[in-house]
Amino acid sequence: MISFQDRVAIVTGAGAGLGRCHALGLAARGARVVVNDLGQGAGAVVAEIEAAGGQAMTHNADVSDGAAVADMVAQTMARWGRIDVLINNAGILRDKTFAKMDMADFRKVIDVHLMGSAECCHAVWPIMRAQGYGRIVLTASGSGLYGNFGQANYGAAKAAMVGLMNVLHLEGARDDIRVNTLAPTAATAMTEGLLPEAALALLAPETITPGVLFLASDDAPSRTILSAGGGTFAVTQIRETIGTLIEGEITPESVAANWSAITDAEGAEALENAFAQTRKYALRAAKAKGVALDW
Repeated sequence: MISFQDRVAIVTGAGAGLGRCHALGLAARGARVVVNDLGQGAGAVVAEIEAAGGQAMTHNADVSDGAAVADMVAQTMARWGRIDVLINNAGILRDKTFAKMDMADFRKVIDVHLMGSAECCHAVWPIMRAQGYGRIVLTASGSGLYGNFGQANYGAAKAAMVGLMNVLHLEGARDDIRVNTLAPTAATAMTEGLLPEAALALLAPETITPGVLFLASDDAPSRTILSAGGGTFAVTQIRETIGTLIEGEITPESVAANWSAITDAEGAEALENAFAQTRKYALRAAKAKGVALDW
């Protein structure tokens, strides 16, 4: 059984919706939980946890404010002495087509989703390294993975979660800090009015939280994009085709002529890091040119 007994977790944007479910789910399995939210719902979530016999505290840090996040982490350490789990869930929407979007709204969404997640990760990182243990969950979206009309700011911020995860996974591996990304579809205040009522009834936040608890558990994977909604769970993967080496003159026309081979998905592979891609290209070029490359 997955347990969070003696673990301390921070859940951002936990006053309602998905964050509330994540906080309640962690507390129900023994975690002491920091319920972070700018709104009024955080106190009610803490009361709910305490009424069930759990331990929790509120903090209203704006996650994009580094000083406020540092205070939240300091208060958590003063009370419980460790931080084991960080669930980055806080978010906002400022939807408009890109042509009509005010760039201030673009920056605001980036600040909350991307910079907010980065600020929180950065604040807990030295603590998790010193402990030799940490579990971080970032929250992406199908809008970032696949696109969604009218959400250029939100999609860009959510796609950035994957890049942040990839790097933190590599940098945290030595200290058993595992970093994963959730891509949920749920009926929340952020999706109200965007989905049909019948669909909203099926996409309750409670159907997603079990996946988050797994991603935050002792036996969690790392660098995994878990997509979830309505009780269905899937893994989104980034893979690169084998590709083709263009010999002779490399021109736009030769790229066009080889397009079917370049895009052939057979044998596509996941690459461990950016240098794995660089090595792949360099070795193929070296072989074609008869150059000895000890790499």
